[in-house]
Amino acid sequence: MFNSRAFLRGLAAAALLVGVGSRLPLPASAATASLPYDDIASSYARSAIVRLSDRDVVHGKAERQFAPLAPITRAEFVVMIERLLRLAPANAVIPAYADAPKTAWFYAELQAAVQLDIARGTSADRFEPNRQVTRQEAAVLLARALKLTLPANAADTYGYADASRIAVWAAPAVLRLGQLGLMQGDGGAFRPADPITRQEAAVLLDRVLQRPDWLAQIDREPADRIQIGWQYGQTTAQYEKQVASSNVNRLSPRWFFLSKTGVTSNVDASLVAWAHGRGKQVWAMVGNRSDQALTHQILSQSSQRDAAIDALTALAKQYGIDGLNLDFENVAPADRADLTRFVAALADALHSENKVLSVNVSPDLGSDWTEAFDYAAIGRQADYVVLMAYDEHWSGGAAGSVSSLPWLRRGLEKLLAAVPASKTVLALPFYNRDWTIGGAAAAGSTERSLVQQNETVRALGLKPAWDASLGQYTAQYVQAGVRHALWLEDGRSLTRKMQAGQALGIAGYAYWYMGGESADVWNSLRNAARFGAYTFD
Repeated sequence: MFNSRAFLRGLAAAALLVGVGSRLPLPASAATASLPYDDIASSYARSAIVRLSDRDVVHGKAERQFAPLAPITRAEFVVMIERLLRLAPANAVIPAYADAPKTAWFYAELQAAVQLDIARGTSADRFEPNRQVTRQEAAVLLARALKLTLPANAADTYGYADASRIAVWAAPAVLRLGQLGLMQGDGGAFRPADPITRQEAAVLLDRVLQRPDWLAQIDREPADRIQIGWQYGQTTAQYEKQVASSNVNRLSPRWFFLSKTGVTSNVDASLVAWAHGRGKQVWAMVGNRSDQALTHQILSQSSQRDAAIDALTALAKQYGIDGLNLDFENVAPADRADLTRFVAALADALHSENKVLSVNVSPDLGSDWTEAFDYAAIGRQADYVVLMAYDEHWSGGAAGSVSSLPWLRRGLEKLLAAVPASKTVLALPFYNRDWTIGGAAAAGSTERSLVQQNETVRALGLKPAWDASLGQYTAQYVQAGVRHALWLEDGRSLTRKMQAGQALGIAGYAYWYMGGESADVWNSLRNAARFGAYTFD
């Protein structure tokens, strides 16, 4: 067991500054004209402030003024953490808290931290951004930022004279940060409810950078994962513009479809050249337009099946396409074996040309809609299996989310029972539905892009509420006497979904559809990728 009393005795014997709350100033003569602020020359945190200033983690209160003795607010501390971790501001459309409006100087940074669950409010709709941060709050915030594994029971292992004053919710974080040498007490006490100053915060965050392994992670760009962006309802120019501002590295234009004559194609060779010129691949979609009868005809007859495979392989080779994305929907359960044969033969043909095959599947809900997908067999033959984790609720059915977090997790875990995570891609929705509600049943719904969803929220002045159990915001409104319900998708909900995939080690993500997203979503997903790659503990 960790001996905190011996640990604290060792700290007291140290000659250098070792604890936030220490009061040992450096000589004023050590100041130099090159300091970024005029009021830090005699501060014990001078070196930490300089290093953090160089990395744009800390800013002054005014030009040439850092105000090292001033207390730090909750908003200021969260912004410092966000910058420390090199996260991007997330200018979210939906504010997480009523007292942290879009006009606040810290809005985008706070939203980034909220989306990753680093920062949490003091209540469902309040963050108290201007309240001073206490030492125990700072411990909890930093522990979340570093994704630390916390002890289950910390009550008997502090060694602090005022241990009884440490809140139960903060106790594990206080202990863990002490074990790591990041945050200790002052004169044998921790002073949990005391506010920390700006110089104390600088020392605390600088200690993170003094760990070479941690610093290397922060400075390293996360490894590229598959990011598929599907084209839908866009011209090539519009699609290219969307991809250029996104995280997408695999383009999937809807170029090929089954037809009575075999395969129809509508290839734009300029898109292939554009993608390759930017280091991106093209995995063109092969669809069946949900035509069950036509799909059965082609899959069940070996001659037509082989002809379609030959045509698709030849087209991919002719246009320099890097791979195909098979999107057969509404396939009859009786065609399960023939679909598997088709996938196996198409994979072999593409592999002979050094091309990739990915296959889209729906979450297995035990219905006829998914009975045709043999997850395990498809997973053995195709390079990737893409789980279309949306349409949990669809038009004509009961009202609800397009993709709630618990539902998505169940579908993903079921797929992973048959397909390796290294071959699994999770597809996320850039759309949802505006439901009209009549009594206990849904009267209907209209599909909306996230852009359209956000315009409804703005135009009607809606105040969506976060539903932690679903991992998304919800809202209702009445228009022309009809009640509407929304289960919204935004940077926060999509981040939660991406984190679910990260926790299971999947190969990447896909997005239906490009152009449906609002611009802020991409910073949120970039942050999720970066933060998900950190393993400080």
